[in-house]
Amino acid sequence: MSFEFTTTVDVRYDDLDTYGHVNNVRYGTYLEEARIDYLAEVVARGDRSYLSAEGEGTGIVIANLELDYERPVQSAEAVTVGVRVPRLGTKSFPFEYEVRDGDAVAATGETTVVTYDREAEAPQEIPDDWREAITQFEGL
Repeated sequence: MSFEFTTTVDVRYDDLDTYGHVNNVRYGTYLEEARIDYLAEVVARGDRSYLSAEGEGTGIVIANLELDYERPVQSAEAVTVGVRVPRLGTKSFPFEYEVRDGDAVAATGETTVVTYDREAEAPQEIPDDWREAITQFEGL
């Protein structure tokens, strides 16, 4: 897979299990950090303020999470996570991920997110500015 957007996520000491591997539940956190970085750069053009708990307007909620583990990550300082959006629906869209430890793929995953009106506390259509930014970045 090729990814236009990648980000580095630090592997913390408490991410490791008793075998010295990154614990399986930590991969979801790595995907979350990468997804936030993607949205901050691609949609918000570097402005992370929309992510705060007091934020207004559009947010996202996770409708589905899938992970496939290829190989363990052992005592790495950081992993690289590739992120892409392959298509856009009306109110939802998927993120695809690839977690790499050096040159080796450690895991792949996908989340489906639903755009969410924070004030109405209900799903909403993907905002036009989000759609335009993602479409332009991904070449959709």
